[in-house]
Amino acid sequence: MIEYARSLIGRAIEYYTCFISYSSLDQNFAERLYADLQNKGVRCWFAPHNMKIGDKIRPRIDESIRIYDKLLLVLSEHSVNSAWVEKEVETAFEKENRNKSLVLFPIKLDETVMHTNQAWAADIRRMRHIGNMSQWKDHDAYQRGLQRLLRDLKQEKG
Repeated sequence: MIEYARSLIGRAIEYYTCFISYSSLDQNFAERLYADLQNKGVRCWFAPHNMKIGDKIRPRIDESIRIYDKLLLVLSEHSVNSAWVEKEVETAFEKENRNKSLVLFPIKLDETVMHTNQAWAADIRRMRHIGNMSQWKDHDAYQRGLQRLLRDLKQEKG
């Protein structure tokens, strides 16, 4: 960890850090997004790579949401119906209220969030612009969505 921190000294951090929240049923998309974001210099927390053996899952996730700047929420039929994802979103909303800053970055893989009766997901639909990655299996459409996401994850120069 110390070596990693030293490697960041003197380097401007261009992007916000991200916690990726998704349903395990969307693993293929999440792994692709994680790899592409990492390759572009976006530091991400991604459960399959960042959970340590023996970690208590819920406290580790809550801590990571607190530490990372943004919660990148992958919305799909699977995640909208996931109690885990719902808890992660609630933690992100608490962080937004506490820090008075935008934390939640929602992107959709399908139209479920636009029609769901799940209260937390319907709130996101009503209150937030949701990035569209529904054509993620098409290379060009995915690249456009990724470039848009990278643009929006750039840190504002203060």
